[in-house]
Amino acid sequence: MNNTHNDYDSDLTGEEQAFREAYETTLLYLETRQKISPLNVIDLEGEFHHLTIYEGQDWGGRGVLKNAEIQGQIYAYLAFINQLKQPKGL
Repeated sequence: MNNTHNDYDSDLTGEEQAFREAYETTLLYLETRQKISPLNVIDLEGEFHHLTIYEGQDWGGRGVLKNAEIQGQIYAYLAFINQLKQPKGL
């Protein structure tokens, strides 16, 4: 069995696991997009903005796992955008 996560993953709650998987998957998605065609920070910030709007539309009560997934996506966007904004060569 090929386990890509550490052994302590079994200690994570379902919410923590949903967050981690969404974060890692979204970060990989953004990195892959960047390799294919350089991403514009302004466009990414627009996507991030719409993701935060989606997060706020919890009118139906989507549950803790879905909320954790959305939070993971948001944090991945934040990390990726901040990385792109860092000066090169430091």
